[in-house]
Amino acid sequence: MPIEFDIDGDIFTAQLFEKEAPKSTNAFRSLLPLESKLFHVRWSGFAVWIDIDDIDLPSLPRENHTVYPSVGDILLYPGFRSVKEILLSCGPTCFKSTAGELAGNHIATLDASRKELMELELSSLEHGAKPVSIREV
Repeated sequence: MPIEFDIDGDIFTAQLFEKEAPKSTNAFRSLLPLESKLFHVRWSGFAVWIDIDDIDLPSLPRENHTVYPSVGDILLYPGFRSVKEILLSCGPTCFKSTAGELAGNHIATLDASRKELMELELSSLEHGAKPVSIREV
């Protein structure tokens, strides 16, 4: 079942990688529907993130994990060494925090063009957080 991301009125979809990251995609689904804010990353390069540190997640293994997501990749980071978050890569990204490099579980890839993602990243950098809603469709 596809997932819909409404980011400040712009609608995108993604298919979850259920075979590659079954526990992580199930945990992600348990968060939905999710209403939050999308922030520009501080350490990782060209990406945005959603803080989910206040949400209880089950203990998750590393599944389909990466430090270097490709453009449009969605990572679920269950808080191994830093806050729990959802990261969306918009360009060259090395997933990091003050704790150093982090490996997030690659759970999906957003169906968006490189141009759309770069505009999202730049807008979040220049204008601040954006409202985001995520739901199953």
